[in-house]
Amino acid sequence: MKILAIESSCDETAAAVIEDGRKILSNIIDSQVETHALYGGVVPEIASRRHMEAVVRVTECALEQAGMQADEVDAVAATCAPGLIGAVLVGANFGKSLAFSLGKPFIPVHHIRGHIAANYLEFPDLKPPFLTLVASGGHSLIVLVRDYTDFEILGGTRDDAAGEAFDKVARVLGVGYPGGPKIDKMAVGGDPNAYKLPVSHVKDAPMDFSFSGLKTAVINLAHNAEQKGETIDKSGLAASFCRAVVDTLVPRLAHAIDETGVKDVVCAGGVAANSWLRQALTDMAKSKRVQLYLPPLSLCGDNAAMIGAQAYYEFLAGHLGTTAQNAFATAEISEEVCRKIR
Repeated sequence: MKILAIESSCDETAAAVIEDGRKILSNIIDSQVETHALYGGVVPEIASRRHMEAVVRVTECALEQAGMQADEVDAVAATCAPGLIGAVLVGANFGKSLAFSLGKPFIPVHHIRGHIAANYLEFPDLKPPFLTLVASGGHSLIVLVRDYTDFEILGGTRDDAAGEAFDKVARVLGVGYPGGPKIDKMAVGGDPNAYKLPVSHVKDAPMDFSFSGLKTAVINLAHNAEQKGETIDKSGLAASFCRAVVDTLVPRLAHAIDETGVKDVVCAGGVAANSWLRQALTDMAKSKRVQLYLPPLSLCGDNAAMIGAQAYYEFLAGHLGTTAQNAFATAEISEEVCRKIR
């Protein structure tokens, strides 16, 4: 089964053709990073307009790369939640309209489910059940994937997501947007013990996270140094921050492994590209004797291939959209977005 998938939840307009949820026939991404870097972060209105300008072009490119015509695909899928609502609506409405004009099924997909499904494209033998650490710009979660469309949230952030904290710290350090890769690069050779930064603990919730205190600590440290005329060791601060993020995320995942006894562990989302996190997860997997699956860097960020991968399993489960399908800014990973019709 060949699925044409559309992704437009934030600042990448993407289209891909995926076969049977496991094989990439094409994967096209039009990034808006350079545009939003001028403003230090994503401007929703600009993002929506850019999606409208790009969505037809990237879809045509994805079909051309796959060597197909639009009417040769078996279904059309699109991210319908969560994300910047104006941006999500562009891809969702385009995908829905294209599907119904072609007489093909339309498959609405949850963006975070897609991030998890990115691992299916790299690891053909990966099957549920498994544990997933989701770490992205808008979400930080520990999820038990019971089946391809059956998800249970075991823990999550009480405030900021890990990726959001990276972007805000990058702004403080003057390296701009997007923060994740720039902080990772700045941390190379830095001393992770250069600065003592807080690692959160949520009372009575051992698998929950909090990043607001860490973010505030870095901001205060930088402002205090500026007021005193002191020079900050930016490489050391970046390394200390990366270590604090890792020390917040990985022990919670280790706790989830102990609680569930699950032996397959997955990481997903943009922060999964962070070298400190990847190394810490590798070390943890060895100590816990579990099998770790890390997506390739090319599939960590937002892309349409991951949406097409998850769409295949949503189709098999009968989760199809209708002409009344809407898009949503928020939705839990455990919710079926095709049923959230208002």
